[in-house]
Amino acid sequence: MSKFQKIKPEAIQQNPFVLINQDWMLVTAEKSGKANTMTASWGGVGILWGKPVAFIFIRPQRYTKEFLEAGDKFSLSILGEAYRKQLSYLGSVSGRDEDKITKSGLTLAHEDNIPYFDEAHLVLTCRKLYAQDLKPECFIDESCASKWYPAKDYHTMYVAEILEVLEQ
Repeated sequence: MSKFQKIKPEAIQQNPFVLINQDWMLVTAEKSGKANTMTASWGGVGILWGKPVAFIFIRPQRYTKEFLEAGDKFSLSILGEAYRKQLSYLGSVSGRDEDKITKSGLTLAHEDNIPYFDEAHLVLTCRKLYAQDLKPECFIDESCASKWYPAKDYHTMYVAEILEVLEQ
């Protein structure tokens, strides 16, 4: 029996600025029956195209990007401060090089065939709606481009419909 209860996106009580920027999130997707995850602290939630959405940003060199591109669904898992060591590890080691999910000690679970982490206190299951590579010529404030992209490795932005919110 799952320890999670399903709630509507508008019932989320936690501050999204804290959840994403301070607590961090795990972006998790599957490809060919294998899951990969990465720690992220850039993104947000809101309403777009009449739907509750989450938006995330992934650099082209991240292995997780291949998994996001391979399917249309992924999850965002918020684990909190008690898991800071695992979150740091999952954000600094590539799944190309080792089975980092197993080595993290976290428990991979699935909701409607979407992978997430059982230790999370909040999970958003998502379906991709839109993807756009950030372009240097589109920066209005060019200091953002020079500060965050000295290697010109611009993120891809994904906008995804929030399908379900799981909370414990």
